[in-house]
Amino acid sequence: MKPLVIGSQDAVWGFALAGVRGQVVSTAEELHAALDAALANKEIGILLITEDVAEFARQRVELLISRSTIPLVVEIPGPQGAATNRPALAEVLQQTIGVKL
Repeated sequence: MKPLVIGSQDAVWGFALAGVRGQVVSTAEELHAALDAALANKEIGILLITEDVAEFARQRVELLISRSTIPLVVEIPGPQGAATNRPALAEVLQQTIGVKL
């Protein structure tokens, strides 16, 4: 199972340097198309979505985070850093899997 990142150009390029495939998204329509393709691809095990792009379809992303098991959907900070009103990734993981990092 492979990871995939959906996000802004900077985020996708950054992950590409680490060998992680990605898709650049700049509109809500592009995000929905990228999510549909990722969810249909059985090779994708972890789907990373940057916060800035997740805002294009907040309700759908929240639903996927709470209900999707394969792929595991995780929202990560965008290039501007984590939003102050959002929980930290470690806190989200603790709530999701019950393990404190």
